[in-house]
Amino acid sequence: MKHSPLLAISLASAAAWALLLAARGNFWNAPVDAHDGPTEPFRLRVPRVEAIVPARDEVETIGTAIGSLVAQRYADLNVTLVDDGSTDGTGAVAQASAFGSTKRDRLTVIRARALEKPWTGKLNALETGVRHALAKRGAPAYWLFTDADIAHDFTNVAALVAKAERDDLDLVSLMARLRCESAWEALLVPAFVFFFQKLYPFAWSNEPTRTTAAAAGGCMLISHAALVRIGGLPCVAGRLIDDCSLAAEVKKRGGKTWLGLTDRTTSIRPYAGLPPLWAMVKRTAFTQLAHSYPLVAISVAGLTFLYLVPPVATAIGIARGDDGLILAGAAGWGAMAFAYLPTLRLYRRAPHESLALPAAAALYMAMTVDSAIAHARRRGGAWKGRTYDTLGEVTQASPAT
Repeated sequence: MKHSPLLAISLASAAAWALLLAARGNFWNAPVDAHDGPTEPFRLRVPRVEAIVPARDEVETIGTAIGSLVAQRYADLNVTLVDDGSTDGTGAVAQASAFGSTKRDRLTVIRARALEKPWTGKLNALETGVRHALAKRGAPAYWLFTDADIAHDFTNVAALVAKAERDDLDLVSLMARLRCESAWEALLVPAFVFFFQKLYPFAWSNEPTRTTAAAAGGCMLISHAALVRIGGLPCVAGRLIDDCSLAAEVKKRGGKTWLGLTDRTTSIRPYAGLPPLWAMVKRTAFTQLAHSYPLVAISVAGLTFLYLVPPVATAIGIARGDDGLILAGAAGWGAMAFAYLPTLRLYRRAPHESLALPAAAALYMAMTVDSAIAHARRRGGAWKGRTYDTLGEVTQASPAT
């Protein structure tokens, strides 16, 4: 067996994957719909839930999202859609989606208040909805913060509240199953979920004694008591990664959080091509790295070491007829493919697609670098006509804002 720097790096990469599989909170094999359970708590009382849905030009998905909330099998639920300067008729479509339901009185549509620093658009809309609900009905037991592209299973609110009541949780969050139909979605969406789980192992986030804190902004149930304890939404007003920031604030003050995967509550937002997926990642990647260019460099090096070295070593080993290099590269590639299989099963993708994970990692690496460049040019966090600087403040907005 020939000894070379590439062989040593390949063996180290394979060892790193073995360590990740064994010692990083079983991130790669998190259970699905683990929040389901008995609803005995509702025999004595039904805690009131106020659902707040921020929406900005969401006409494509809002009807399904609002319809799924209005139809929830939960006795004490109100839904407030906060229309954040939409120009496509989002509010009217939302109202129409509830019109034919016997529970249409659950829905209220309001306009978002004017956006001011340091608020980001989504959090500003959520704060508008919270203030409206408090003024109209007083404090609920729980707030459900959910996105305009989430189609909720008809029992989802009941299951979330039951989980919170059973386990005395302050924040219960679900990572909705994202749309995965186009070729680009098939390559990048399951990988996005896999990378998120590796960054924030759910088992660690769900452990009160660990500092890891994560949530999925598409579906977050938080108790009113916990929201008051952290100082309300103003404590995260300027954060682009609002979900994990909210979970971190809850944990800092001794609260208990829980995050899980779900197969039944889904995101219906389409990503037909690469540009919208690129924009989604580019918006927050640099923020995730604490606006640190050294961390960007470390991230690129880490992605290369874990995801690109194994297939490159395998290919070079085959070209050279170097069995040692082939085995070392294949060991690392095989380990990452094995770790990826549960995520592919959740997204109903074929097992052989696990071999394409390095290609997805290379694209995410490029998106991360592009995110850093955009922030350097003060065009970071761009989303629906708004651009945020490194503090989360609006630096550019469309006339609709």
